Amino acid sequence: MKKKILFLIVAFTLIASGCASIVSGSKQRVSVTTTPANAKVLINGNYVGATPLVTYLKRSEKTHSITIELEGYKPYNTTLKRKLNGWVFGNIIFGGLIGVIIDASTGAMYRVSENELLIGLENNVSLKKTKEGIYVAVVMEANENWEKIGTLTKN
Repeated sequence: MKKKILFLIVAFTLIASGCASIVSGSKQRVSVTTTPANAKVLINGNYVGATPLVTYLKRSEKTHSITIELEGYKPYNTTLKRKLNGWVFGNIIFGGLIGVIIDASTGAMYRVSENELLIGLENNVSLKKTKEGIYVAVVMEANENWEKIGTLTKN
């Protein structure tokens, strides 16, 4: 009799739990790394830290807007979207309708499109070395606080 009750409890637990909820959970780990490091990361407009960092994003949200900023570099913007999590198909075999409902309500039936962002930030300076060993920096937008120290002329 005890074995029957134990079997029923285990069977009910499997049926009442969504497969994707068990395997994946409602949040996904996403790492953000930039070159150079120490860039400011904003997710959906909220500051979450400086790179490199690891954050956990809700799988249920349709999109996550990512902005990366570092003084002297162009801001980087991207959007991570949710996609269907393959584990949700385990509910057809193990969880049935109840499992699908649980996965849908927790957001576990989705996954975030990327779990790692590796970003090389671009700056506004192009640096070139001449034959004479002089480094020349070309900028598209000059800062008004810069001081002019000379002018190069062609011989």
